[in-house]
Amino acid sequence: MIVSTLTACLVLIGSFAGLILMRIPVAFALGIACIPVVLMDLRLTPFIVLDRMFQSYNSFILLAVPFFLLAANLMNSGKVTDRLIELSRVLTGWMPGGLGHVNVAVSMLFAGISGSSTADAAGTGKILIPAMVKQGYDTRFAVALTACSSVMGVIIPPSILMIVWGGVMQVSPGALFLGGAIPGLMIGFALMATVLGYALVYKYPTYGRPSVAQAWTAFKGAFLAMLTPIFVIGSIVGGFVTPTESAVIAAGYALILGMFVYRTVTLRDLGTIFYDTARFASISLFAIGTASAFGFMLTFFKVPNLIVETLTANDLGMIGTAFVIAGLFLLFGLFIDAIPTIIILGTVLKPVAAAAGLDPIAFAIIGIVSLAFGLVTPPYGLCLLIASAIGGLNVVQVMRDVAIILLPMLVILVLIICFPQIILWLPQTLMPGAFN
Repeated sequence: MIVSTLTACLVLIGSFAGLILMRIPVAFALGIACIPVVLMDLRLTPFIVLDRMFQSYNSFILLAVPFFLLAANLMNSGKVTDRLIELSRVLTGWMPGGLGHVNVAVSMLFAGISGSSTADAAGTGKILIPAMVKQGYDTRFAVALTACSSVMGVIIPPSILMIVWGGVMQVSPGALFLGGAIPGLMIGFALMATVLGYALVYKYPTYGRPSVAQAWTAFKGAFLAMLTPIFVIGSIVGGFVTPTESAVIAAGYALILGMFVYRTVTLRDLGTIFYDTARFASISLFAIGTASAFGFMLTFFKVPNLIVETLTANDLGMIGTAFVIAGLFLLFGLFIDAIPTIIILGTVLKPVAAAAGLDPIAFAIIGIVSLAFGLVTPPYGLCLLIASAIGGLNVVQVMRDVAIILLPMLVILVLIICFPQIILWLPQTLMPGAFN
């Protein structure tokens, strides 16, 4: 028989939701949910699922994902995080709530190197959460701040999510990197303002004002690591390399720093680093494959057309449509990993954004920022789970502080929706060719 659009939508979404409730991993649930509708419709065969998965993997740009993960793991294993923390302490530790500001600052610096929020949460959390608790900070605040600040890892360039978005949506990753820079910095400064408010209310201590010698030592120790985002972003924006090649450069540079400059990574360490990288990359890439198959099914049965017609019929305008798009990404981010959401929801909403006149780069950054908040909201918030495990707390215990810290971050999201030029100014200035 021929399955209708509404029936296919109900079967796909219903099967996926049921599998999630049964605690089937998201990547597997997306693939399995395709099977009932394939068996119901005579035009499809089970091989179509495997074919769509293979086609999604047949993308050169996706090679950037494992290499950026490798760079992050090498940086963490090479004790580069320690050097970034020392530099952050010099830059911000003298303010009220010093270690809290250090937490935010090091996340901003690490985001410019790793492109991964989970790597940030794990790398900085292991050091800063115990240090903050030792200095008298509430454990709940330390955990919540670490989780929330780590989301900048996928907003401040380079970003794995931007790489995936660029590959799936055919948008310049370099332009996306530039588009995420100002919103990422705004979120960082909003977090620092929140830390200052906490420090004034709870009388949190400063870390001490550094001497000139200490500042020079910290800057010198972190200088080589801080060249990473310059190499990665500058080479892409300048048109010298592709995103995948820049990821290889980042990984190679991190390997040289760890093994030959800082000498904190040994040959014995490389086995564990490569294994962890392969494991996490395989999880992400498998999710990309099954999400692509699921997204194909939605497209085949014209579900995106139904959504476009529904939203455009209401004539919400560009700003109203952008708020709806952000709300949907926030909602999906509660339950699904960011990469499958980009492939499924992003491709569905792309024509909606285009019909409303929303620039593809602004659409991308609004979606990615919204998805980033899903990393600290239960039940799926990976960064929150990592930080809570390090702090020895459960998620419920830290939700009050997470909600307080997220509020100014949501204000930034509202600002970039209302004023998309915040996103577009930098790429329009440095990469005008990306808008042709």
